[in-house]
Amino acid sequence: MNNSRTMHRWYLVFTATILMICFGTVYAWSYFQGPIMQDFGWNNAQVSLTFSLAIFFIGIAAAIGGVLLPKTGPRKMALTGSILFSIGYLLASIALSIKSLALLYIGYGVIGGSGLGLGYVTPVTTVAKWFPDKKGFATGMVIMGFGFGALFMSKVLAPIFMGLYGGSLVKTFLTFAMLFACITIPASLTMKNPSQIPIPAQKEALHSPGTPKNPAPAPAGDSYISLKQASSDIFSKKFLAVWMVLFCNISAGISIIGFQSPMFQELLHNIDPSLTPQTLASMGASLIAITSLFNGLGRLLWGTISDRAGRIRTYRFMLGSELIIFFLLIFTKNPWLFALFFCWILLCYGGGFGIMPATISELFGPQKMTIMYGVVLTAWSLGGVIGPQITAFIKDKNPSQASMLSFIVGIAFIALGFIFSILTPAPKRQQEKATNS
Repeated sequence: MNNSRTMHRWYLVFTATILMICFGTVYAWSYFQGPIMQDFGWNNAQVSLTFSLAIFFIGIAAAIGGVLLPKTGPRKMALTGSILFSIGYLLASIALSIKSLALLYIGYGVIGGSGLGLGYVTPVTTVAKWFPDKKGFATGMVIMGFGFGALFMSKVLAPIFMGLYGGSLVKTFLTFAMLFACITIPASLTMKNPSQIPIPAQKEALHSPGTPKNPAPAPAGDSYISLKQASSDIFSKKFLAVWMVLFCNISAGISIIGFQSPMFQELLHNIDPSLTPQTLASMGASLIAITSLFNGLGRLLWGTISDRAGRIRTYRFMLGSELIIFFLLIFTKNPWLFALFFCWILLCYGGGFGIMPATISELFGPQKMTIMYGVVLTAWSLGGVIGPQITAFIKDKNPSQASMLSFIVGIAFIALGFIFSILTPAPKRQQEKATNS
């Protein structure tokens, strides 16, 4: 691979990561949950539904985007996603200014979430085509940006603008709309497929189901693969197993993430009753920031590990370790041990996203990756809704034991995911090396 091509693909990783950091700010919605409830008189369920809608439409739009991407190309798809994402913040600002919960749902949840889905699937699948030799590392780095988005929003952007505007949510969301448009639109214009799928990826395709034994060099946009051609794989037992692995890992993580701050504060108060509510709240917020960091790092770390250890084997290790940690959390009374366990769960939660692009590519072939990866992200849609809804039900029906019951639910999800990881066949590992072009 020549120097200019090498430089371009790493530049693409940089711009794709910037895109994902902006898109990942959706995970900081909890930062605005309290202020919105306080300023507008809406209850917890009403406001949190905005986030659930956004997550749901991320997966739906990603699936649609995966089908359309080969035809439209990554630049148009990323640009469309970036514009819709920015419009989502703009409409959220208008919704808050006129106190319209319905417009907030439509703007931030439906339109913004759809933009996120189109934007999310594009840089991941595009970067994967440029790195047939380091799929896990490259896509893990890009997806790591999404994990860091929440940390960047909750610790940098939101505090700055909320302070600058005296707590005005309307002005803050309007500023985000303009800021993200200025960042994501130029970054989207850099998205480009390599002129041809690199030779290592073609070799990998030879071992993928449904691929001709002697395929001609194909354009990296894989436009010749249609949804109909990929349908047999989409409805296969192998794809169902992979989908369930991702769904279970997401559902387990999302179902308990919301508990970390209040539980940590309660455990701290038990060992030191002299701590003030302000101190406890600050320490709880710090835990959220730290676990968000692990969420981001996990996407790169496990993706890189999977390059050597194998995708399915890495999933099995992650899920097996999570099963142990969830069980230990039921009995954990030490706040620092609790924090350590949560960091590991978030590390594995992020890792599930980081490994999936390379897993899909190796199981079904690089030509089918765009479509198959978009479809597998519907697991994110469903898990993002089911996990929080189970948690909300437990909180309403049995608040005194909500934490313990949520850990048990997490155990059930992880155990199911581990079973499906056993049922998923590990792809034949290919020794991929970059070639000079």
